[in-house]
Amino acid sequence: MSGIFGVVTKNDCGQDLFYGTDYHSHLGTQFGGLAVWGKELTRKIHDIRGSQFKSKFYEDYKHMSGNKGIGVISSRDEQPICVNSKFGPFAIVTCGYIDNSMELADELYKKGLSFSEVSDGKVNLTELAAKLIIQGKDIIDGIEYLYSKIDGSCTLLLMNKEGIYAARDRFGYMPLVIGKRDEDWAVTTESTAFSNLGFKIAKFLAPGEVILIDEKGMRQKVKGGSVNQICAFLWIYTGFPASTYEGINVEVVRERCGRCLAKGDNVKIDLVGGIPDSGTTHAIGYAMESKVPYRRPLVKYTPGFDRSYIPPSQEMRDRIARMKLIPIQDIIKDKAIVFCDDSIVRGTQLKNYTIRKLEEAGAKEIHLRIACPPLMFPCKFNYSTRSNAELAARKAIRDIEGKDIKDVKCYVDEDSPKHKKMVDWITEDIGASSIKFQKLDDMVSAIGLPKEKLCLYCWTGKHP
Repeated sequence: MSGIFGVVTKNDCGQDLFYGTDYHSHLGTQFGGLAVWGKELTRKIHDIRGSQFKSKFYEDYKHMSGNKGIGVISSRDEQPICVNSKFGPFAIVTCGYIDNSMELADELYKKGLSFSEVSDGKVNLTELAAKLIIQGKDIIDGIEYLYSKIDGSCTLLLMNKEGIYAARDRFGYMPLVIGKRDEDWAVTTESTAFSNLGFKIAKFLAPGEVILIDEKGMRQKVKGGSVNQICAFLWIYTGFPASTYEGINVEVVRERCGRCLAKGDNVKIDLVGGIPDSGTTHAIGYAMESKVPYRRPLVKYTPGFDRSYIPPSQEMRDRIARMKLIPIQDIIKDKAIVFCDDSIVRGTQLKNYTIRKLEEAGAKEIHLRIACPPLMFPCKFNYSTRSNAELAARKAIRDIEGKDIKDVKCYVDEDSPKHKKMVDWITEDIGASSIKFQKLDDMVSAIGLPKEKLCLYCWTGKHP
């Protein structure tokens, strides 16, 4: 997953661009990038693995002069991409995942096009998006051509001499929000970027909608479509607590998720804790509903420590999981504890690090309460899980069945004996005293949007 930010100001945009982009640091851990349009198009990209965006770009942005700019925190590809094209020069940043990227790259190779950003035989998805856009008659036609060709999603900001084109992917998987401050305009993945910069939300882009922002303001170039399937996981895990999507705040949803988990849960416990950071608010909601004290048995080492879900390699995920959480033995010892977390994706970090730390600190019982159902399908719309083999639920099914199976409907069905057997397997494998997953309908209810307005693919395997 990645986060993108753009700004057009009457004066120099550098400081707004720097801080606005930095407010997306929770969405990516690989690369950061800025591009500014002034007397010339300037770009800076840094590897931010093991460091923070702020430290890498703090001096750079002061030397990037212009009144409009775009930035990105990327979970995979080096961005922004700068292109000299038949439309003139432009810079582009994207978030999303193009599932048929290799097929599309092969089509472009046959047309005589080449790619300069290639790693491990894979093309840079932002460069691919740029090359598809320049197949169009103009920028707008090119963006619509891009959306007609890809499987997956691609939300983007494209900056040229005219201004910044903001395009939300056709299913609305990732959000884009326009903000206004006096005569200045900004666009962001995360609305949390606006508050401290003085911007007020002016518009949530509709799926497929394209907006141009420039010195004169905001103009719609393409109307939005009727299909809206925003990623439900934004509220459960990936989004920042202060952010609002479709008018619904992340922190409030997580409290409601925790309350839903507590209803009807009769486990006898001494305290409630959350696995930082995103599990914290789920735990607060659980404690509010259950009337059991909320405490912090686990604390995170520095707020800026990387998220273990996002990095692409298992080695890096394990290292982050091992280092970021510190147990407080005086709170844990001899206690029966409910720990709330956003999800169980692979399960390896819970099993190998979190549970082990709690046991070594003397926990009497460890009951996990998970804010969403078991993840059953790799994401098609963003760069996170990439195969069935990664998922804890699929490992359980493979062990239960003795082989991989394609039809997993009976395991998706939350009331089926096989679903219970799968949850029991995960519980035993991780080493928890018990695990309770959120029901899909309860999660949807906590978010507050109709089910058909949410992407639930990773739980149901269904998408538009």
